Amino acid sequence: MVAAKRKSDGPAARPKKRAKKAPSAPEPDADPGGAGPEEYSIPPPVSQGKWKNKERVLIFSSRGINFRTRHLMQDLRTLMPHSKADTKMDRKDQLFVINEVCEMKNCNKCIFFEAKKKQDLYMWLSNTPQGPSAKFLVQNVHTLAELKMTGNCLRGSRPLLSFDPTFDKEPHYALLKELFIQVFSTPQYHPKSQPFVDHVFTFSVTDERIWFRNYQIIEEDASLVEIGPRFVLNPIKIFQGSFGGPTLYENPHYQSPNMHRRLIRLSVAAKFREKQQVKEVQKIKKKGTKVLIGEDPTEVVFETPAEEKPVEIQLVKPESKPIVKDKKKLRKIQRKKQKKLFRTEASA
Repeated sequence: MVAAKRKSDGPAARPKKRAKKAPSAPEPDADPGGAGPEEYSIPPPVSQGKWKNKERVLIFSSRGINFRTRHLMQDLRTLMPHSKADTKMDRKDQLFVINEVCEMKNCNKCIFFEAKKKQDLYMWLSNTPQGPSAKFLVQNVHTLAELKMTGNCLRGSRPLLSFDPTFDKEPHYALLKELFIQVFSTPQYHPKSQPFVDHVFTFSVTDERIWFRNYQIIEEDASLVEIGPRFVLNPIKIFQGSFGGPTLYENPHYQSPNMHRRLIRLSVAAKFREKQQVKEVQKIKKKGTKVLIGEDPTEVVFETPAEEKPVEIQLVKPESKPIVKDKKKLRKIQRKKQKKLFRTEASA
């Protein structure tokens, strides 16, 4: 049987769908306090400027770093919103490969941490791909999680850069100052940055080393409270190219960690050798010939001869005493002996 089709002309026909109309703007004379739908307004962006300085910094490391270096690298990434990350580089690769990695990541600055012997940490700062680049030995590293300072700052805020007056006196320090400015300063109107200035990076020169500190600026009295991280950079060389090229500057005061450890071992060995020599001298003194001193005749003046005691020789074997553990039995034995004595005396 074929099902009968419904007639579309009937009264039970469904109404046709109406096309959706765009919501009309409210009339100016309408009551704002009416029961109309709620309206949400999107606030304008905080900074209206245009991002012109397209500086991007690639921060990554080689294989073999320890946990402290990894935390320091993560702290720098959080403090620098214009930074990018990448996977660890193999030790066998040459440093010139970093220029290609920066080009692929669209970065024109690079901070590369190089680990050697799982105990020495070196940091490269480079302007890729033209140069210059600088190599530092990183010492006294303290991370944010380790310090637990009272200071704090907004994530993504732009820092102030404070430099020691020494950076303007010598040419190699002036070159490093310009490199630090281009690497650590956050570009204005960067999309990931906040338009606030609430902390300061300080670079001070002491003992031929560059000391890095991060401080919070308190609004009330403009005092400084340390946030972290902190580390010390010992400059080694400055190259004309990126990760190589002609040497522009070499630090005459630099001492490699291997040489430092060797000097420590030599000093310990010298102390041990000195102790052994002192022991040998003492042994020789003891084995030396002793000088015999003649007898003094006046030594016998105050000596008094002791009385000689007569020597008694026992011809009879002494009686053995009975070993009695119980005291009552010992008393009984003593009484029996006394009774025997009394009987012998009475009979006599």
